[in-house]
Amino acid sequence: MSNLRFQAIAQLQKRQKVVVTPPSGKISDYFGMNVFGSNQMRSTLSPDVFKKVESAIKHGKKIDPETADAVAAAAKSWAMSKNVTHYTHWFQPLTGLTAEKHDSFFDASSGIEKFKGSTLLQQEPDASSFPHGGIRSTFEARGYTAWDPSSPMFIFDGTLCIPTIFVSYTGEALDYKAPLLKAIDLVSKAAVDVVNYFDRAATKAIPQLGCEQEYFVVDKALYSARPDLVMGGRTVFGHNPARGQQLEDHYFGSITPRVYDFMRDFEIESLKLGIPVSTRHNEVAPGQFEVAPLYEELNLSSDHNSLLIDVMSKVADRHGLKVLFHEKPFAGLNGSGKHNNWSLVTDTGINLFQPSSSAKENLLFLTFFVNTVKAVFEYNDLLRASIASESNDHRLGANEAPPAIMSVFLGSTMSSVLDELEEKGNVKIEKGDNMYMKLGIDKIPSIILDNTDRNRTSPFAFTGNKFEFRAVGSSANVAGPMTVLNLIVAEQLTQFKKEVDALIKKGSDKRLAIVKVLREYIKSSKAVRFEGDGYSDEWAKEAEKRGLKNIKSTPEAFDVFSDKKTLDLFTRNGVMNEREVHARTEIMLESYVKNVQIESRMMGDLALNHIIPTAIAYQNILIQNANGLKGLGLDNSAVVESIPTISKHIHAIKVDVDKMIDERRRINKIEDSKERALAYCHEVKERFFSEIRYHVDKLELLVDDEHWPLVKYRELLFLR
Repeated sequence: MSNLRFQAIAQLQKRQKVVVTPPSGKISDYFGMNVFGSNQMRSTLSPDVFKKVESAIKHGKKIDPETADAVAAAAKSWAMSKNVTHYTHWFQPLTGLTAEKHDSFFDASSGIEKFKGSTLLQQEPDASSFPHGGIRSTFEARGYTAWDPSSPMFIFDGTLCIPTIFVSYTGEALDYKAPLLKAIDLVSKAAVDVVNYFDRAATKAIPQLGCEQEYFVVDKALYSARPDLVMGGRTVFGHNPARGQQLEDHYFGSITPRVYDFMRDFEIESLKLGIPVSTRHNEVAPGQFEVAPLYEELNLSSDHNSLLIDVMSKVADRHGLKVLFHEKPFAGLNGSGKHNNWSLVTDTGINLFQPSSSAKENLLFLTFFVNTVKAVFEYNDLLRASIASESNDHRLGANEAPPAIMSVFLGSTMSSVLDELEEKGNVKIEKGDNMYMKLGIDKIPSIILDNTDRNRTSPFAFTGNKFEFRAVGSSANVAGPMTVLNLIVAEQLTQFKKEVDALIKKGSDKRLAIVKVLREYIKSSKAVRFEGDGYSDEWAKEAEKRGLKNIKSTPEAFDVFSDKKTLDLFTRNGVMNEREVHARTEIMLESYVKNVQIESRMMGDLALNHIIPTAIAYQNILIQNANGLKGLGLDNSAVVESIPTISKHIHAIKVDVDKMIDERRRINKIEDSKERALAYCHEVKERFFSEIRYHVDKLELLVDDEHWPLVKYRELLFLR
């Protein structure tokens, strides 16, 4: 038992408990202790400087050099008081991950620590070495990171981190944050214009987000003994264990001690960084878990989710664990998502997706509710493209992951409300005493609070006071899909206001004009509403009749980025120009190709260098055994029958791997990125992956357990 698999299991069994001790028994004592936030700035900056910074954060005003110098000096002093010696501009390039380049406060020429305001405001990483989609040539290296004061600085891993945007020398966005900030500003302005029909005091609408982060945890030694996990984040081979998730005993079950210690540890580190993690629990699949934070402003929540992934990965290492954020690390089990719970809240404290006892507020609620549904209908394909990736393609459509068909789940109550409003215009829905609220004006029905079920098969569901975008993958940077969602809602609200204003100009009563337009929207967007089982074949057929596309692969989903409607949406609203949209499409197609290439190469490597040699060696043992039995005059039929079965699987694997390699060579000569990505999708991934896996997984059942080289599912999922 000298193979790597058994060495890893032996190492796991020697793990020592990691003692986790929080700084205090009360979370409030250390929450945000490593964040240079409002409280720290107020106590370290002069009142005038603090007001300027606060104004910049609230109103997006530019920070002048003198103010930047004061903030830099205060941040440096605060960081050094915590034994920090370096700083970095922390940004999110189009890899989807975070990036950082550490610089020292210490200036050797003067012998003292320095940190200027100009350094705080801007730095220059190499723009050509990050994904850029042709915006930068190899010899054109210059790019800039610029401070985002709306997301506070923080200390992570002994370094002062400054959240920034990342743009090219010529000004194009090369990150996820810059377009998101523009979309946030856009939806705020569009929402306020509509809110002012009802509340003139509102001056801002802030998108709120809560990200439920699902993930798997495996032992680090077992992980290291699986080259496919190390290289690609998922298992390309592996027979389902006898016991998987069919007993439904893992969901919300007791958390195993080692994972519990890991959870507590990363929660403590997250809370120090101001990440409001609140919920922890076992998920459905064995080895799968979830962490959920409280709601925050969207930009901060997006940054915090990226930071949380970094924190979890680093804390897992000291516990001898590995966190898997891939959407589908294990075949046949639930995949992992990042459920984006999204809402809009005004600066007067109104959640625009919360029904109320106030007639005026309920019409306001219906206005934003219907416009959001309409936005999803109008930009259905774009919303699908926003969550597309090679890894998410493995997940969509089963095991509690929504299908690739973008639809909206409203729940029976809200469906009834919209149907009645569309058909009759003046109804009252009652369900017991004090369970309904009259809106108090003609043409508007009553709305029942807290009467909405949940639908786990819906990609976009209303859940009582927010919408849950369930289709986002667990490894995704949430800024991507959130940029699209906020942009399409902003566009729809702008169109709504134009139509209402036109009716008012013709002499219509404001409230009746609002209701008239809403009724038209309800009727025109009805096709996107679906309350049933998103996994069913019937829904796929029904969706096709309704004109909703079932785009199952990422390369096909990206077609929408070349549509005139999409390009006009981004460019007219100033979120991205045409060059930036094209560049991102190229980057995403290239990423798709590279990920399929990596998985294909791993399959070939494991099959040719691990699986086939092991199977042949075991086959030789069987041949010796069969000959020995025959020589003794004993029945060797059972052994003899196994030999050709093993041989058949070995042959099939070798033939398919060779064909797959030849196909890769052919496809790599294709110059057009879209054509190359489609070829990798259909001619490599779809044609070979399942077939090769089938034969390898059959061999796993036939070859002696002591000889099998890969850590098995039962070990990865259940050994802690």
